[in-house]
Amino acid sequence: MKKEKQIIYYDDELNNEFSTAQIVAKKIGDDYVYVHKSAIKKFTHFFWYRVVATPIAFIYLKLKFHHKIVNRKLLKEYKKEGYFIFGNHTQPTGDAVIPTMITSPQDAYVIVHPNNVSMPYLGRVTPSMGALPLPDTLTATRNFTKAIETRLNEKRAIVIYPEAHIWPYYTKIRPFTDKSFYYPVKFKTPVFCFTNTYQKRKHSSKPNLVTYVDGPFFPDKDLSEQEKRTNLRDKVYKCMVERSKNSTVEYIEYRRKDPK
Repeated sequence: MKKEKQIIYYDDELNNEFSTAQIVAKKIGDDYVYVHKSAIKKFTHFFWYRVVATPIAFIYLKLKFHHKIVNRKLLKEYKKEGYFIFGNHTQPTGDAVIPTMITSPQDAYVIVHPNNVSMPYLGRVTPSMGALPLPDTLTATRNFTKAIETRLNEKRAIVIYPEAHIWPYYTKIRPFTDKSFYYPVKFKTPVFCFTNTYQKRKHSSKPNLVTYVDGPFFPDKDLSEQEKRTNLRDKVYKCMVERSKNSTVEYIEYRRKDPK
């Protein structure tokens, strides 16, 4: 029998969260270490990122989503420098590993909610796989910003999901602020975006996942710092909205709640 489509109701595109994970987030305070310099920590990063996470990510995405990346070649010109890449947030697990496939052979460091480093067992590993949790204190914020600068100087990719909240299989782009575009403006780095789209699959109700990469984007140099952030946000948002139109199937339907 044909599966009935799931319907999810929302009332706030900026703040509604539809991840089913129930995690108590730990505080990312002054003592949180973002960048480890010891040889053993560098080895654990290599082990978890290259030996474990990368092959698992490839197999998982291919088996579950028949994943395909379009335009990844755009990043080749920038493989010897750091950059930011923004994406739409539509998979609880997939969004943790998709950047690994997009930016390879460059390492990707993903800015995440503290939930991602607060999970039992796995939360101890995710920092070694590139998770950069958002800070909760002023000192932690300085350390967080310094960590981003360090990774950029190491010619890594910094991944940001500006929508912030997970809407599984959502086929449009939700509005997002220019807040996270502070970093590429501050560090004067190129910006790219990737848009996950869902394509109809033969002989299955589950869709294929096709990721489109676009960029680079740069702000107008004649603008103020705040205007540069907004200008850069608008360029990325417009591009992602256009790419999202390539989705051909709606696996989960999202409907706005009736205010009455």
